[in-house]
Amino acid sequence: MAVRRTVVVAASAAALLFPVLTPSGAVGAPASAPHADGSGLQPPAKQAVAVGSGGAVSSVNPYATQAGLDVLRHGGNAVDAAVATAAALGVVEPYSAGIGGGGYFVYYDAATGKVRTIDGRETGPARMGPDAFLDPSTGKPIPFDEAVNSGLAVGVPGTPATWQKALDDWGTIPLKQALRPATRIADDGFVVNDEFRAQTKMNEARFRDFSSTAELFLPHGQLPVVGSRFRNPDLARTYRQLADEGAGAMNGGSIGRDVVRTVQHPPVAEGSTRNVRPGSMENSDLAGYKAIARTPTHTTYRGSDVYSMAPSSSGGTTVGEALNILENFHLSSDDRTQALHHYLEASRIAFADRNRWVGDPAFSDVPAKELLSKEFAKDRACLIRPDKALTSPLAPGDPRNPGQGCAQGTGSLEPHEGPSTTHLVASDRWGNVVSYTLTIEQTGGSAITVPGRGFLLNNELTDFDFTPLTPGVPDPNLPGPGKRPRSSMSPTIVLRDGKPQIAVGSPGGATIITTVLQTLVNRLDLGMSLPEAVAAPRISQRNRTQTDAEPAFLDSSERPALEALGHQFVLAPQAFTPSPEIGAAAALEFGRDGKVTAVAEPKRRGGGSAMVVDETR
Repeated sequence: MAVRRTVVVAASAAALLFPVLTPSGAVGAPASAPHADGSGLQPPAKQAVAVGSGGAVSSVNPYATQAGLDVLRHGGNAVDAAVATAAALGVVEPYSAGIGGGGYFVYYDAATGKVRTIDGRETGPARMGPDAFLDPSTGKPIPFDEAVNSGLAVGVPGTPATWQKALDDWGTIPLKQALRPATRIADDGFVVNDEFRAQTKMNEARFRDFSSTAELFLPHGQLPVVGSRFRNPDLARTYRQLADEGAGAMNGGSIGRDVVRTVQHPPVAEGSTRNVRPGSMENSDLAGYKAIARTPTHTTYRGSDVYSMAPSSSGGTTVGEALNILENFHLSSDDRTQALHHYLEASRIAFADRNRWVGDPAFSDVPAKELLSKEFAKDRACLIRPDKALTSPLAPGDPRNPGQGCAQGTGSLEPHEGPSTTHLVASDRWGNVVSYTLTIEQTGGSAITVPGRGFLLNNELTDFDFTPLTPGVPDPNLPGPGKRPRSSMSPTIVLRDGKPQIAVGSPGGATIITTVLQTLVNRLDLGMSLPEAVAAPRISQRNRTQTDAEPAFLDSSERPALEALGHQFVLAPQAFTPSPEIGAAAALEFGRDGKVTAVAEPKRRGGGSAMVVDETR
């Protein structure tokens, strides 16, 4: 640790002058201003795969990836780069993430060989009770559409506190420095692409119902034009204040007070007929928020060590349990039908257990260790038959009492979870690695922009179950004061012989779990390269009668063979854009030769951006 910090301190003078992105995306002096229509302003070049050394970054957006890479080039480490990339995503991917949300940060420290994590999940306000989403006049849940577009759905944001804690604990530069690239992008603007316009169009109706949101994201009352420049000076000013005051500007400061005012009095546009419920958040909720250091989940798979996020996220336990189940079977590309069948069944079983047992460990006795035990996995694996698919909803097992045999019962369906979010991965020249998933819940979050601040608020509290999933059975994911709703975010780092092998994660609500799981199975079992594993058609079984599938899978030769086993497939919902997609992964793989392969999506969500410091040509 001391060696790493010494190197960076020596470079600190240069690091204080972070590079300016010229219109071409190159590092250098400021260029002349682009034309008002955005012409002359070109985003950094975008590629899905980059191979090289010296550090790497992968995210869904080239501006964000470039911001992180510039930090690495000026002596920063993977944590510094991850925060810079995340802050830039808050500018260029504002419908997926930002300081109005939360997330989970997983870090491999090369100096100690340890994996560490931060739980930056949003929390329920102190006045939130288990009946928060029930209509008091009927005792029944309020309409979901009414819940998500409300102050009631806004959780206490955790992203600024996560950035601050990550930098304080493991970084080498202050927050002020890490925010500079993103602040510059917010000031100068970025080029509107097809994805940004499409996501705005998907949200247009609800954006128009909030005056501050319409003013920012529907300039002059119109959808942003592809190729034009989108600036966010309000967010630039907010980032400057956050840089000067630290996370306290949100957690007890004036940014937080503006958030509370907006939650309690949503800026509903004049003439809107939407029934917008206010929230109960108070200044004390923000002042009392803490980003929590947690022990990561851990399991082994085919000789590798798999680390991920512990509850309040269900990602680590569910991916881990599914891998433990699959370890009882031989999967091979020689029989892709059986490999995919077992992948689907392991996911189905793990989701049945996840829905029953996982919640905020501060409020429920979550059996995380037992869910990840090999004994429990072997017991659950006996449910899988090679000739017939299981029927959903499948009943959960009891991880504290394995050995129940292969009896099948009926359980509850997987609850709703917003499908947006974003993910990034970063590494540095010293061997440190970050896998970080952050979110504001569904695409566009609550649709409520904090006036004068330039960022959207989350609607994460709708990840709570509005009522118990199974009447009479304890539900660990009901709303509560200070409680963190269950998440599916699964930022994952895989080690081999104690050294980084793969870092991966994805957005996509509950499909995050299956995206990470399928990517690992593709790479570790089916012999695909990492770029092939990320690009392969996805299918997502979450203890439902039907399995979500991307169009490319529905046209594949495996579909009829799996249907003959009893699997039923349905086109995946349109989560991020008008295209039916599952997830949008970002990943790194580390070779024995010291080279790193950075991988982003080639097509999903318009294609991502992977970069390395020293690229191998």
